[in-house]
Amino acid sequence: MKTWMTVVGIVAVGVGAMAAVVTMSAAQPEQVAAGAHGGGAHSDYRAVDRWLKEFDQVVREGRGFGLAFAADQHGYPGPMHVLELKDRLRLSPDQERAMHRLKDAMFGESRPAAARLLAAEQRLRALFAAGASTEATVRAAVTDAERTRTELRSIHLLAHLKTRDLLSVEQIRLYHAARWL
Repeated sequence: MKTWMTVVGIVAVGVGAMAAVVTMSAAQPEQVAAGAHGGGAHSDYRAVDRWLKEFDQVVREGRGFGLAFAADQHGYPGPMHVLELKDRLRLSPDQERAMHRLKDAMFGESRPAAARLLAAEQRLRALFAAGASTEATVRAAVTDAERTRTELRSIHLLAHLKTRDLLSVEQIRLYHAARWL
């Protein structure tokens, strides 16, 4: 549970750091144009960079890094977290086997999709690094990355749907209490 909450915190910090960078840029355009960031903006960029590196690592492993947060938060557990809480949820041997199969199937789909997403993100960064970005190339690269992100997120969300179907109402309640209360 602590690990998941750490990941959720990192997601929140990363999103918050990105929002802070965007907000600072919008609120103080003359300072940004002059190259002045003031008040530790560099640390915000470093925080985002650390978050992106952790995202890349976790997603490369096939894990969701918050991609199925909407489901998990609202009573749709994922197979990996159910297995982490199997004793507390009192999974039957059949349920445990089913969760392992579901987790393995999810990882079987999510790892190749994650590799495609990370490659698409790298291609987008490479456009800018090479100075080769145009409106058309950026639009195409972003479309590719977001299509792949949608595929990966769907894999994780659908695994949460299937997981819920294998649990009793009481097990879902226990899961929610363990993870969210």
